[in-house]
Amino acid sequence: MAVSFSGSSPIFLILSLTLFFLSPCHSDPDSLQDFCVADLRAQAVLNGFPCKPASAVTGEDFFFSGLTKEGNTSSTPFGAAVTIGGVMTFPGLNTLGLSMNRVDYAPGGVVIPHTHPRATEMVLVVKGSVLIGFVSTSNVLYSKVVGPGELFVIPMGLIHFQQNVGHGKAQAFTVFNSQNGGAVLLSPALFGSKPGIPNEVLARAFRIDEKLVKGIKFKFGA
Repeated sequence: MAVSFSGSSPIFLILSLTLFFLSPCHSDPDSLQDFCVADLRAQAVLNGFPCKPASAVTGEDFFFSGLTKEGNTSSTPFGAAVTIGGVMTFPGLNTLGLSMNRVDYAPGGVVIPHTHPRATEMVLVVKGSVLIGFVSTSNVLYSKVVGPGELFVIPMGLIHFQQNVGHGKAQAFTVFNSQNGGAVLLSPALFGSKPGIPNEVLARAFRIDEKLVKGIKFKFGA
């Protein structure tokens, strides 16, 4: 069916074209060159690092073996270890709008509730059974136990978590549509920030006593 714009106002046409080109929105802007291997010795600028001179780039800049080794799940109190394959460890990702992490889970291990403010996340489980869930802006929990070869997607910015619900170790790979999606861990952010969020604010938010807030902050070193 043909659509006629006869009689449409110029403002309507401009708005229509603007919405068309803004959708779908990408987490990172598209690159305007073949590649821009990050010069990590320089300070990050808007949306990435400066590029290494092309004459200094080799095939090694586009290779990363950091996800081949199992993470140390005993190094955290949560029983889960995240090995990051982002621009800070893999400079070849700079400006490409892509990154990948490896997650290893001890039995019962948890990736605590957190958000990625700049990226959508897709999780591929390769070993074990992992409960993955996120909470919508309507406070609805969407969750699923995911097994080997199965995928689960988490929309950008929403609070989510992962838990190993199998009997042994579990392993997954997570992909992001950003070279650096960021991660805000909720409990450390709320109770361990410096300077700290006022106790009264947290007490009201969680409907608990300020003494309990102080006790929780103490556990986070605040």
